[in-house]
Amino acid sequence: MLYDTHAHLDYPEFITELPAVLERARAAGITRILAVGTDLDSSRRVLALADQFAPIHAVVGWHPGQVMDAPADFRPDLRELARHPKVVALGETGLDYFRMPSRRDPPGTAADDAEYQRRQAALFQQHLEVAAETGLNCVIHERAAMPDVLALWEPFAGRVRAVFHCFAGDRASLERIVSLNGLVSFTGILTFKNGQNVRDALVAAPADRFMLETDCPFLAPVPHRGKRCEPAFVRETAELAAQLRGMTLEELGAVTCATARGFFRGLP
Repeated sequence: MLYDTHAHLDYPEFITELPAVLERARAAGITRILAVGTDLDSSRRVLALADQFAPIHAVVGWHPGQVMDAPADFRPDLRELARHPKVVALGETGLDYFRMPSRRDPPGTAADDAEYQRRQAALFQQHLEVAAETGLNCVIHERAAMPDVLALWEPFAGRVRAVFHCFAGDRASLERIVSLNGLVSFTGILTFKNGQNVRDALVAAPADRFMLETDCPFLAPVPHRGKRCEPAFVRETAELAAQLRGMTLEELGAVTCATARGFFRGLP
């Protein structure tokens, strides 16, 4: 038994064949899939999928990379979304400094970068506030912004646990997250030739502080690299993770699923 704790099943790549995608996941031993929203419309779509398909549960929120389309105050909408009985966490939220306005074509200014960062921080703060109010935890997106993400989350860490999804950081970042009672989640990057730092982090992670995900349709693991990723592919990531940690696949599945049930509210 395995869970895919982060999948974008509402994306166009899955619209025409979602029942077949779910059947392949079931055949691979994936019994729960968390569909993750990236803005208000996306969050509503993943809720509709959770209503339609029993294995799917929802994570609702607004992705930092789309912050310029977000309302100034997303909290009322987020509170309403969080009332759905199959919502298990808020997100994905956080900070992403990888594609700053100054790096785009045409490039923005330093002032554009500062405003982009300010709005991301405000949106992240709103997710943390609603999480603290509702008792839900947060799924964190972090790219090139670890110090700022940790600084914003730390005041809430006693009330809001966080999982850093698609973790690709170093051991020091892992240890800092764990020290704040947080978790990390590993994708198919674990299987990539250039993913040694991620494999090192997996080996170093406490047994109850990591989960597995696909982040599909992105980051398909070897031997599927270059193809559209889907929830069934979490099995290949899990097989390597079990090997690296000296466990059977069944043992790894039991541990990671128990960790997910402890983190995501109401996940059976």
